[in-house]
Amino acid sequence: MKIIKILFILLFSIGVFNQAIASDVYFVDIKHILNNSKAGKKAQTFLKKKFDDENEKLKKESVSLKKEESDLISKKKLISNEDYKKKLNLLREKNINYQKKRRNASNEWLKKKNEARAKLIKTLNPILQKYMNENSIEMIVDKKNILLANSKFDLTEKILKLLDKELKSIELN
Repeated sequence: MKIIKILFILLFSIGVFNQAIASDVYFVDIKHILNNSKAGKKAQTFLKKKFDDENEKLKKESVSLKKEESDLISKKKLISNEDYKKKLNLLREKNINYQKKRRNASNEWLKKKNEARAKLIKTLNPILQKYMNENSIEMIVDKKNILLANSKFDLTEKILKLLDKELKSIELN
């Protein structure tokens, strides 16, 4: 009989303890906040425009290189072998430079994207900390790391509103 009482008390204590721990853990969807905040949307629009502009320039250059290549192929029999090789080498150099430009543009875009994300997160962290302190919350975790949770523990929209009040846009040169 004593063993049953001890087991009952032990199981009840574990259940209460787990409930106490779980009630202090909330979650936010960081990806949703970064993508849907006012500053995040403006940064995405800016980056997309920059990417599209650069991509358009690169497409024009690619078309030009292809045209130059087809012209060279069509003139192969009309020009000397030596001239052909010189022009072919020149075309290869242009192609290599084009690939470098394309790679650099991609790296630059990725760098700007990461910079914007870092600035948003840098602003978001103090907001989360302040919210935790004001509401006596022990822990906030990212939603992507949660398998299943009750939606009443989701702070995403509240934090999104706070971030929108705090940060209207991000400076990206």
